[in-house]
Amino acid sequence: MRINIAGWDRILRLLIGVAMVAWAIAGGPTWAFVGLALIATAAWRFCPLYAIFRTGTLRR
Repeated sequence: MRINIAGWDRILRLLIGVAMVAWAIAGGPTWAFVGLALIATAAWRFCPLYAIFRTGTLRR
């Protein structure tokens, strides 16, 4: 598994993921728990969709 997420992308994913999970816990829609996937990809620095499409935000 290769890193394919840049630092700015990690921070953005983490912030949006935390906001979505907080919204879901506060009574928002159930689909807002998708934020957990954003938090996980930020933690692992790997996005499976980027790997499928052979792209990423990390410059090499």
